[in-house]
Amino acid sequence: MKENQNMQVIDKLYKGFATGAMHTVLGCMDAQIEWNEAESNSLADGNPYFGPEAILNGVFARLGADHEYFKLSDIELHEMSNNKVLATLRYDVKNKETGKSYNAQVAHFWSLKDNKIVKFQQYADTKKLADAEEI
Repeated sequence: MKENQNMQVIDKLYKGFATGAMHTVLGCMDAQIEWNEAESNSLADGNPYFGPEAILNGVFARLGADHEYFKLSDIELHEMSNNKVLATLRYDVKNKETGKSYNAQVAHFWSLKDNKIVKFQQYADTKKLADAEEI
């Protein structure tokens, strides 16, 4: 039953992100969450981010400022043991400054405790992300 609850938390987070309900997204996180962007991702400059406020300012605010749109698609959640959830998905994105868009395959690895996210690790095609930032 615990695994199903974990999946529900992650599903709620993605639905909140899709609708721009950041209070829902941040509400899924433990106060001491550790968040890591993929190595070589420009947002990895703050790794690890600790706490929802750091993630809001260091990741989500920058995504909003730097992109005309940033959509998640083809989200599939995979139950794992030990309160872990793996999400495979795609980023559909357009960079504001360069006007370049991309569709990248990514994976998110979530760790939960007591129905809250305590750790996040992003895996992404960072070359696609970097190419979209180049003028």
